[in-house]
Amino acid sequence: MDIRQTREMNIDELELELEDLHEEYFNLRYQKKMNRLEDTSKINKIKKNIARIKTLINEKKMSE
Repeated sequence: MDIRQTREMNIDELELELEDLHEEYFNLRYQKKMNRLEDTSKINKIKKNIARIKTLINEKKMSE
């Protein structure tokens, strides 16, 4: 997801996206554990996206 798109979201939408990313992160970790994950770089990308969204949520909460 593009950072410009995420900056336009409100806090509720960001929290929903965060839940989806956490679920995807869990599934990727499970696949890695079962040796079914082909592209291990996806895990790092998801972790970075989670951090970005958490940062945006905190920024929006501080500006209110």
